[in-house]
Amino acid sequence: MSQIPSSLDRLRIKQIVSYQYVLTQEEADQFIPDDIQVEYSKKTKKIRYIYLKHRLWGIIRPNDGFFLLTPASAEFLIQLLPFPRLRVVVQSDVSEFLRKGGNVFAKHVVEADPLIIPYSEVIMVDEDDIPVAIGKAYLTREEMLSFQRGVAVKVRKRIEINKI
Repeated sequence: MSQIPSSLDRLRIKQIVSYQYVLTQEEADQFIPDDIQVEYSKKTKKIRYIYLKHRLWGIIRPNDGFFLLTPASAEFLIQLLPFPRLRVVVQSDVSEFLRKGGNVFAKHVVEADPLIIPYSEVIMVDEDDIPVAIGKAYLTREEMLSFQRGVAVKVRKRIEINKI
């Protein structure tokens, strides 16, 4: 059952997203507003799920404490951050393949955020900056743009087009 977090827990979430997604204080305040609710783990009593307006906004991964995006929070970040921050731009003709759950191969990457490092959470968008999927980067930007083989991003969650 979700509940209103303490000010310390809200600050902890903002610090996680600020660090992980390289957000300014203002961007973190917009991304994690004061009216969020959280659900705590029954075993560890740590924050597990974050909700905004009764929609799942994010998940705190238990093994490393990182914030995992949901389709709703990914769409918000796309609007909040300037292009190409946190994005991997893929060819528009492969976006349907990604929406069905396929991974992003390096040869399909058109552009990417220069700050992307392997194992960071990224948002895949098509060439029109429409979110397609969320996943884990396996390559740096330079590798994504220069390699012709191999998985660049492993898709974790697809974003349905009708939610946009």
